Amino acid sequence: MPFSPKPSGAEISRRQLLSRAAALAVLAGPTAGLLSACAGGGSGGSSASGTKSATNPFGVATDAPLDVVIFDGGFGDAYAKYDVNLYKKAFPSANAAVKSTQKISDQLQPRFANGTPPDVIDDSGDNQIKPGTLVTSNALTDLQPLLDAPSYDDPNVKVRDTLLPGVLDVGTYNGKVYLLNYSYTAYGLWYNKKLFDSKGWTPPKTWNDFKTLAPQIKAAGIAPWVHAGKYPYYMGVPIMDWIGKAGGNQVLIDIDNLKPNAWRVDAVKASLNAVVDMVHNGWVLPGAEGMSHIESQQAFLDGKAAFIPVGTWFENEMRKTIPAGTELTLVAMPDLTDKDAQPYGTLRAEAGEPFIVPVKAKNQAGGLEFLRVMLSKDAAKNFAQATSSLSIVKGSADSVTTSTALTSANKAVQAAGENLLHYRSVTDWYPTLINEWEAATGELMAGRFTADQWIDKVQAAADKVAGDSSIQKYHRDK
Repeated sequence: MPFSPKPSGAEISRRQLLSRAAALAVLAGPTAGLLSACAGGGSGGSSASGTKSATNPFGVATDAPLDVVIFDGGFGDAYAKYDVNLYKKAFPSANAAVKSTQKISDQLQPRFANGTPPDVIDDSGDNQIKPGTLVTSNALTDLQPLLDAPSYDDPNVKVRDTLLPGVLDVGTYNGKVYLLNYSYTAYGLWYNKKLFDSKGWTPPKTWNDFKTLAPQIKAAGIAPWVHAGKYPYYMGVPIMDWIGKAGGNQVLIDIDNLKPNAWRVDAVKASLNAVVDMVHNGWVLPGAEGMSHIESQQAFLDGKAAFIPVGTWFENEMRKTIPAGTELTLVAMPDLTDKDAQPYGTLRAEAGEPFIVPVKAKNQAGGLEFLRVMLSKDAAKNFAQATSSLSIVKGSADSVTTSTALTSANKAVQAAGENLLHYRSVTDWYPTLINEWEAATGELMAGRFTADQWIDKVQAAADKVAGDSSIQKYHRDK
């Protein structure tokens, strides 16, 4: 991944922000060829099996070993070891073990090729095996049986009904769920509540509020805004959020589906004009154009800027350098217009950190059961406590009060409810479009592009993808 630093966060969404373009050749290349030889359709073959029961819905062989491989990133592996211990309580005769690595592809690609993959894989990080390659090679287990199984805590409630809204979308390919993205990332604006309280400032709920507050912040010697200029995707998050808030989800759906002139709508222009105002009014921290994600986040933590757009991995990633007393707080992007299609509080929130069960896992049933354990209330709460991050399980952080960042994120997600934003074409579907979209955003933030120039460049890139028959197309209805 040519322009990405070594990943310091473990969420797939975190990794995506740093290295979209080169990471997205998911349907071609040597990995696809290597995997295709071992995929062999959709049967697990010699997978160990036992007797199914109410407490063992997949028929796990009680003495079958369980091989779990975890990406050793910002989340670490302590949470997974905790989950393995929960698994062992149910199957004390099983030799269940967790192995950790940052080299998922390097170490596991050969195992896929020779038909001996682990039973469960946290397929994340900079060295991830590309999900699209695994899916198109028929190398992954369809997770519908897991989703339809009784939940770990209540046999009368299916697993799927314990999950937050929309969390299965990212792992769904052609109507089937192959990836269970376990962490839940919300995106928005971060501010230091302690600083704001001391200054008597209130976080803006509208763009007009922001325009009123920004000069006050600047007069106090603080930049209103900072972003990771080296990685334009970060600034792309508020741009796309504003597009979705102002125009509604259908605008984002049209963009994802490569509808002609989807980028030439009023909501896009309004979003870009707000960003242009921010740049031209000098509300962005000088030097942000050349900052990495770590540098921009540290500048914010050092009190040089009042707001920063980042996902909920923020606290965990910067834990070692957060000044004492900082009250990291997440709020939704402010309303852009007086007639936004989506109400205040609407968030972009999605699942990340993909877990998979290979078709040729020796203990395929055990792999599914391990995921069921991970989706228990006990495991989900432990994940939140250990990582200061939400999981996809409803209420995973409800009783965790040790982090203002986590508490505010949980509050924001609950307030958003079903008012969630999603978009895929510029996050993981079309690499060439992503490249042009990021380049245009970089030019916009540098003051070298107008809103119209940005739109022209991005629309042309979308049209090129739409007209290229060699590029596999994706479609979504919601």
